Amino acid sequence: MPDTILVVDDEPAIRTAVARAFADLDVRQAETGAQALEMARESYPDLCILDQRLPDGPGLELVAKLKGIDPDLPVVLLTGHGSVDLAVESLKVGVADFIEKPFPLERLRTTVRNLLEKQALGRQVKRLSGRSDGRSRIIAGSAPMKRVLALVKRVAGVPSTTVLIQGESGVGKELVAKAIHERSARADKQFVAINCAALSEHLLEAELFGYEKGAFTGADSKGKSGLFEVASGGTLFLDEVGEMPLDLQTKLLRALQERRFRRVGGLADVEFDVRVVAATNRDLRAEVAAGRFRQDLYFRLKVVPIPVPPLRERRDDILPLADHLLARLAPELGRPAAAFSEAAREAMRSYDWPGNVRELANAVERAVICAEADQIQPADLSMDEVVVAPPRGDQAAGLRAAVVDPGPRPADPAPALPSGSIVLPPDLRDLATVEAMLIRAALSECGGQKSKAAERLGINRTTLYNKLKELGVDGAEQPA
Repeated sequence: MPDTILVVDDEPAIRTAVARAFADLDVRQAETGAQALEMARESYPDLCILDQRLPDGPGLELVAKLKGIDPDLPVVLLTGHGSVDLAVESLKVGVADFIEKPFPLERLRTTVRNLLEKQALGRQVKRLSGRSDGRSRIIAGSAPMKRVLALVKRVAGVPSTTVLIQGESGVGKELVAKAIHERSARADKQFVAINCAALSEHLLEAELFGYEKGAFTGADSKGKSGLFEVASGGTLFLDEVGEMPLDLQTKLLRALQERRFRRVGGLADVEFDVRVVAATNRDLRAEVAAGRFRQDLYFRLKVVPIPVPPLRERRDDILPLADHLLARLAPELGRPAAAFSEAAREAMRSYDWPGNVRELANAVERAVICAEADQIQPADLSMDEVVVAPPRGDQAAGLRAAVVDPGPRPADPAPALPSGSIVLPPDLRDLATVEAMLIRAALSECGGQKSKAAERLGINRTTLYNKLKELGVDGAEQPA
């Protein structure tokens, strides 16, 4: 995807000349400062060319507001009335270059190219050195992901603010959390992650807060430090925080409020200095309404919410992500010459990826291993394995769609059904059909993830696969 340039000037001739000079890039045009800010929030440009004299105020006063949207945005200031004082002031507010009008287009081309190359080189250096600014680790050419990364940059500058990352499974919530950590003043300390859904309540409490010796049967005789202590000075990432039991939510809330906690079996409080970043694929507002999540903890975690959009809502990122994954995986798997055919690229671009980036990564790895030739074809990606894709328009916070049987419907409007309802026609009593509908519903609610669907249905994964084969659900279409 080409870099985006925002040119802000009230003279149409200047804007047109810049657009022609950078015909190979995505050039957005604004006449006023207000328009520029709106476009910057919408498209998150890679560079801004800004006129000093605008109808609604000096361009120099706009620089700080643009930097507030994206702290790393390079700004080139244009002026017809240059002076030493203006040049000095420009440097103070973070202007990357200062060009007087009239200017030769070649001078502007050189400046812009150098700044864009400097940005690309900086990302590469951070990637090769093992450090990331979030943008190099997370492929983000689309406007939705540029908004995410702009939030990452801003929140990283405030080292203790609690963050809540929301999004469907597989969108890369942990990568966003790591990007926050790696850009912050805490980057030289530990990033510690724990999945709140993977442990029982008592084990999770012991892992988070630690325990004193003899606190419970089987406890280590020396006691154990909890993750709040292990992550001291760094970042603690609470994945799937929506799965945390209510009693433990109370203890977490107290710790966040008072910046101290008490070990299991302990008598003294332990102070901590940790940034907490939480993530969930659930709609926590719905969980609060259902009484499964504390409202006060929800607001305590949601100081800065960062919604991460699903891959189907940022299609401009699909092919760059696939290319990035292929470049990393192909040499590791002994297929350095592997490449996507045009048919494979088009198939990936048009597919909804209900499993998001995780599904894409698995598909690319599978294709590299299984492709008979170096040219990867659509069949090598096995994108037809997902039985049900989530309906478009779902919010990133994991809203569940209602699954309704496409049978005969009454002419009169029916009362609204709760999300997840299944409507059975009065004459439908065939158990196999009902069973297939229930499986479809579970798969839809779990975003096509068979392990989660099996858990929701109360069966193991092998049983679910057998049922899918027996009932012919693999070839079923998304219920209406």
